[in-house]
Amino acid sequence: MDKAKKVFVVPHSHWDREWYFTIEDSNVLLCENLEYLINVLEKNEDFKSYVFDGQISIIEEFLNIYPEKVEKITNLIKNKRLLVGPWYTQTDTLLVNKESIIRNLLYGTKIGQEMGYYMKIGYLPDVFGQNSYLPSIFEGFGIEYAVVQRGIYEDQLKGDLNFIWQSPDGKRIKTNNIYLGYGPGKFLSSESDYVNTELLPILEKLSKLNKNSNNILLPAGGDQVLVNKNLPKVIKEINSINSNYYLMLSDYEEFMKETWKDSNFSNVIEGELIACQNSRIHNTIRSQRYDIKSLNNIIENKILYILEPLCVIGKSLGIKYPSKLIDNIWKKMFDVHAHDSICGCNSDETNTNILIRLNKVNNTIDCIINILKKQLTYAISKGCEKEEIFVVFNTMPHSRNINIKTILYTKNKDFGLFDLNKNPINFDVIEQNYVSGGKKIVVTAEGEKEIEIEGYYRNVLNVEINDIPSMGYATFIIEDNIKLKNCRTMVTNRKLSNKISNELYEIKCESGELSLLYKVTNKKLKNFIIFEEQADDGDSYDFSPLEGDKPLYIKNARVMEVYKGDLVQIMKVSHTINLPLDIEKRKNKDFSHVFSIETTFELRKGENFIRVKHEIDNNIMDHRVRVIFNTDIKNIKYSYVDQGFSVIKHNIENPYFKDWASKEFVEAPVSIYPLENFAAITDEKSNFAVITKGIKEYEAFKDGRLALTLFRSVGVLGKDNIAWRPGRASGINNKVVYTPKAQLLKRMEFEYAVFFEDSSFEPGKIFKVSYDFIEHFAVYQKQSLNIFHERLEKFQIPLPIEKLPSVYSLFSIDNDRVFISCCKLAHEKDGIIVRVFNPSEIKQDFNIKYSKNPQITFVNLFEDEIKTEEGKIKVNPKSYVTLKIKSIEGEK
Repeated sequence: MDKAKKVFVVPHSHWDREWYFTIEDSNVLLCENLEYLINVLEKNEDFKSYVFDGQISIIEEFLNIYPEKVEKITNLIKNKRLLVGPWYTQTDTLLVNKESIIRNLLYGTKIGQEMGYYMKIGYLPDVFGQNSYLPSIFEGFGIEYAVVQRGIYEDQLKGDLNFIWQSPDGKRIKTNNIYLGYGPGKFLSSESDYVNTELLPILEKLSKLNKNSNNILLPAGGDQVLVNKNLPKVIKEINSINSNYYLMLSDYEEFMKETWKDSNFSNVIEGELIACQNSRIHNTIRSQRYDIKSLNNIIENKILYILEPLCVIGKSLGIKYPSKLIDNIWKKMFDVHAHDSICGCNSDETNTNILIRLNKVNNTIDCIINILKKQLTYAISKGCEKEEIFVVFNTMPHSRNINIKTILYTKNKDFGLFDLNKNPINFDVIEQNYVSGGKKIVVTAEGEKEIEIEGYYRNVLNVEINDIPSMGYATFIIEDNIKLKNCRTMVTNRKLSNKISNELYEIKCESGELSLLYKVTNKKLKNFIIFEEQADDGDSYDFSPLEGDKPLYIKNARVMEVYKGDLVQIMKVSHTINLPLDIEKRKNKDFSHVFSIETTFELRKGENFIRVKHEIDNNIMDHRVRVIFNTDIKNIKYSYVDQGFSVIKHNIENPYFKDWASKEFVEAPVSIYPLENFAAITDEKSNFAVITKGIKEYEAFKDGRLALTLFRSVGVLGKDNIAWRPGRASGINNKVVYTPKAQLLKRMEFEYAVFFEDSSFEPGKIFKVSYDFIEHFAVYQKQSLNIFHERLEKFQIPLPIEKLPSVYSLFSIDNDRVFISCCKLAHEKDGIIVRVFNPSEIKQDFNIKYSKNPQITFVNLFEDEIKTEEGKIKVNPKSYVTLKIKSIEGEK
């Protein structure tokens, strides 16, 4: 090897869309900086290229404001002088759905391709940890290299910053760790003092960490930085005074290609990267601003499991697929998924704007679903004898027997439900209210008159429906003014009962203690749910225990209401405790504020999990609230969570924790972890899992306790020297930014399911429970009693002329051990995309039965065709396949 090591200097900007500033602030600055960058690149051919953070959204934003500059921008992109993509935005990879990560890359790469080029690097300079499936996802887009900063322990590197990163499905990607972050060359200068005291020590450090290569990567940029137009000249000057290192302007692609072409890097690092030795991961940021994370999760589930598959069903029946609206929805979601945004470590103004955007997206989704359900149902009704119908849509690829909660409107108190063969449908009336029809104005010859409109009943039901067709629907009839034995109005039974049950579980509240009985083996968990409350002396990035403070445990459950029906039993309980108002009151031992938690347990007939919902009207500041499950599973070493397309395991006790401070870790490696949808513990004889809707942080303990962090309540963006994070404040460290809205003084709901059984641990079984708990269905009633039940119900819309069948299935999959993560229109609109994954340790195969004569093709994540499939489709363990399905006859 040559004596002089090559230093690949990569000029770049890391562009936060929003943070302690708003997206509007960012866009104004973007217009100034990007226009200046364009001029520098056009005027100086020596300035080889510039990386604009690997996200295409900021280029779109700039061109929305300056569309006349599209030719300048695209020329620079085509000539690889302005490097953008492959992301749409720099997404957090541990707080969003796996499919959101894939879509972010799909939009980024497709738009980049249209603009002339996108960077073929899985570039993640600043996200707080790396998802274990990123190597597989990058490989699926034809991306060969990754450059990441955070999440790697030094002993994992084995003396070399270049390594092979491997996903749980065995897919690999060539990776470089930017050990000193993305800014070691930010202030590059040829001044001798800078070269000798700053630059050379940096290069010497990086040299020692590149034992198998003569090449060194030196990122030269920072947050929202303005390009240094003199950089080519500065590099020439440094080279003239230094002989040990040869600096050259470059980019990430060139560095990786040059470094890996003649080298044989053999070190393999597997899975999730969440180490916090040299770069902060902010392990407890996953419970910061729960309101943002919860709403994002609700919307992701609604898009992926209801909206898109429902649109596919509609398209197969001749209804237009709303591609442009869905594109717009996803792009707005990607803005929220940027690492600062979804983490909630922002100013109050920024977080308020994020919630506003999420609510706008949620409203748009509800509108599209409303219109689509109405168009389908009205076309279905053309072939029905009865006018009063409701339709249940199933968006899973298997036929289902389901016990669903829904709302139906009737003219009379008594009514019945029937299938099309006039067989009665079982249901419980949970709640029934008479609603006045109001008044309307009628113009007569004598003038305007007020006329009373007949009232109606709003019924909240649990309905038991069998054999709902896969990826399709079934139709049912409402018979008004009829009494049936199987219609049972549930009675509040507050004093006479302190327990509820179904076939598998019994929950009992006795002497303030909640117990869970698993009926199959008669195993009982005492105090199976309690709450933990503790002071939080941290900031928006990290929880921090208050010195001298100890957790308080809330165990005094009190039954409020019990409802019992044939299909569902519900128990509501409350917990109360006296707490200090804030951290100063806590220091002074002033426990004068009453804090309450209301919990609803719901056991439905036929379900193998327990539905739990907590309602908290938070009136306390500077604290953390967790729910603790006592599982009676002892001496466990690992917990398990879903991540990507399978289950990964976490250490119960992080081996690095015992001496993290003496080894000068930048943050304590606490055993608090992220989850996508569920967390579980097992001793291979018993399993306990919690499946959440928006709760993203958990901790498991050796004694069998499992904790879900419901929320953290803090009022400042950054603090210096907190207990688990020594040194400077994260974010901005020279200004205190107060965030009173981050105290979350408002009413919040927390929803999850509990799964418990005595059997061996099967990841696929918990995935199935997860898919049963997270809604994959929609209901629509053809009615005119309440025209405000859904967002656009009041308005006229174009309705299909043709009648549709009353029962329909677009396609089915014959193996219930595989799952779909998406069902959508292909990006090129030439078929539908179905992504099927196998979370188990065993290879699975399946057939797809399609309603029309199909052509099934394997595609990559970019949706380019790989090969046509005939016969059974195979999915490797912990892996996935992406299929494009085209009807040979052609869709309507």
